[in-house]
Amino acid sequence: MKKIDVEYSLQAVPQSERNNFWKTLSVMLGFTFFSASMLAGGELGAGLSFSQFILIMLIGNIALGMYTGSLAYIAAKTGLSTHLLAKYAFGEKGSYLPSFLLGFTQVGWFGVGVAMFAVPVATAMDWNVYALIFIFGVAITASAIFGMKALVVLGFIAVPAIAILGSYSVFEATEYMGGFDTLWSYEPTETLTVAAALTICVGSFISGGTLTPDFARFAKTSRSAVVATVIAFFLGNSLMFLFGAVGAMSYGLPDISEVMFLQGLMIPAIIVLGLNIWTTNDNALYASGLGFANITKLPKKVFVVVNGLVGTLLAMWMYNNFVGFLNILGAAIPSIGAIIIADYFFVRKRKYGTFKEMTFKPVNWVAIGAWASGVVIAQLAPGITPLNALIGTATVYIVFMYLASIKMKKEEAPVLRKAD
Repeated sequence: MKKIDVEYSLQAVPQSERNNFWKTLSVMLGFTFFSASMLAGGELGAGLSFSQFILIMLIGNIALGMYTGSLAYIAAKTGLSTHLLAKYAFGEKGSYLPSFLLGFTQVGWFGVGVAMFAVPVATAMDWNVYALIFIFGVAITASAIFGMKALVVLGFIAVPAIAILGSYSVFEATEYMGGFDTLWSYEPTETLTVAAALTICVGSFISGGTLTPDFARFAKTSRSAVVATVIAFFLGNSLMFLFGAVGAMSYGLPDISEVMFLQGLMIPAIIVLGLNIWTTNDNALYASGLGFANITKLPKKVFVVVNGLVGTLLAMWMYNNFVGFLNILGAAIPSIGAIIIADYFFVRKRKYGTFKEMTFKPVNWVAIGAWASGVVIAQLAPGITPLNALIGTATVYIVFMYLASIKMKKEEAPVLRKAD
């Protein structure tokens, strides 16, 4: 008897298996309620006044919402994951490039999450941090293979729990500072530039945001997918930033876990932080497994194990180089989503052929070149790295695809010969 792929990793999700708005919103909120975003919020809080932080957070998350909302629309219309959508723009083998890049970054997020739990807990409990990283990393990896249904239940518990605990932590931190008036008048000792702050804000979830189709493809309608995604990224990401930023402004600590420990929230912090990271890291392993499965055609479960072990081994390095890691993501990842969006809306005019009936070209070198150009533009152009990558890549791709289509039409046109 042939096994049914209930995750539809190599095909479109049929309408009969789609979810309603509330289920889609629940999934997307769980996706965005990521503790590493609190660390990014802490970095912003350490370098911005509170009013500047609010403005940067709003602008950054509006940009993220527009980006992820566009990808969610395409996913719901086609029922395809990011890796399968990439075949239309990059080609069959060309899609291996985005699959590798996205898979690699999700392994990195997995490592950051493991360390974010292990480091503060090991410090507070006087345990060996490397032993705790290994135990926690292996446990999450094992649950990603055998405990998917249980993790869905954990997600419903973890999201409201982290929201309640984070809100309480913000209230306590504000009281510690002397009230809301003191928080509003807060001025940092070292300042971040607007470009650097927006790069951290947008870059914090640009990698995960590019993988929005992996989850939004299960939405019943494109409208519900877009609305759920925009709400989740705007609300969820904003809350995570706020929790981290207020703690940094009050105590001078960008790590929300250390703030909670100072507030006497040790046991609740360990439990809720652990649950939240556990469920989010499962998403990271899921997405990275899809990416490497697209490249090798091997079962996704194989890469869940491999990626989990690699992420565990790299956990401390990722944790200690977090902001630098965000800058790398800001340069390399947005170009992938930009090409998918540009291809669907501007090049193909929302007309994608049915996936199972498509014959893809091996490699679309225009897409590869546009991606490389986007990375260069992100590095050299002044301003906000991820947005430079998005706009630059989309522009290059649209222009050169247009030129390529003109050239193809000329080559296919019949040659008129003079009569003898």
